Amino acid sequence: MSTNQNDRLRALLEPLTAGAGLDLEEIRVTQAGRRRQLQVVVDADGGVELDVVAELSREIGQALDDADAMGGAPYVLEVGSPGVDRPLTEPRHWRRAEGRLVKAQLVAGGEVVGRILAVDDEGATVEVPPVKGRGKATERRLAYLEIARAQVQVEFSRKDKDDEDASDEGDDEDKEEA
Repeated sequence: MSTNQNDRLRALLEPLTAGAGLDLEEIRVTQAGRRRQLQVVVDADGGVELDVVAELSREIGQALDDADAMGGAPYVLEVGSPGVDRPLTEPRHWRRAEGRLVKAQLVAGGEVVGRILAVDDEGATVEVPPVKGRGKATERRLAYLEIARAQVQVEFSRKDKDDEDASDEGDDEDKEEA
């Protein structure tokens, strides 16, 4: 997609996404034979609800048709939220991933894997687990400028803090009854 087309689409779509309380993260137009596909990626603090995406998709489709922004050739419109594999490139991405495990490739080389504890406009504080499970976890401050690339890691068996607290409370109750 040309920069001009991207700029025109962004100018058309950004007010619609902002009106829905969403951030316009990405616009991508791809060609597949005679058909084009327009992918619009939106996100928000707390995630994006399916009903909001459906309504926004209708509004975007109407705006594209009214403005003839995609020309006369057929196209497929996809509106969705970013997947877990999206790189963390903005402070808001880090903020939305707070509490999640992240792998960061550093500009100076090497990588850091840790759980995001806190985020601000300059960087994030992560909890780095001990090597081979020995010792204690440590906190490390990562400035955005020292991060070449970062991505949330998928965790299938992570226990929530609330789950741990609930199981601890259950243990106390069992002890009191005995």
